Amino acid sequence: QVELVESGGGLAQAGGSLRLSCTASGDTICIRTMGWYCQAPGKERELVATITIGNSTNYRDSVKGRFTISRDSAKNTVYLQMNSLKPEDTAVYYCNADGDACRDYSGMDFWGKGTLVTVSS
Repeated sequence: QVELVESGGGLAQAGGSLRLSCTASGDTICIRTMGWYCQAPGKERELVATITIGNSTNYRDSVKGRFTISRDSAKNTVYLQMNSLKPEDTAVYYCNADGDACRDYSGMDFWGKGTLVTVSS
């Protein structure tokens, strides 16, 4: 199993910045891709950004040029640097990891409990 713990959420002004962190523990060797997702009340959970063990990244269009996903393999930690925040970025942000590097976990996804980001105008 993989456990994910997020931190770094909070309140920011429009145009400001926050950095989210997600630390993985457990069978971290099984992780191939990690990512950040967001969910606002009444809306579906949406992908924000992903990063692979090879450092390939993917972003949803609305955050391109503003958010950057990165990882520190030694610390089993993934970050989401959020710049130029907008009120519409307000949501609970969830960390995600797959287990696709191990046969026993193939097809599984692991989730953190989320961290709330609130952006005021």
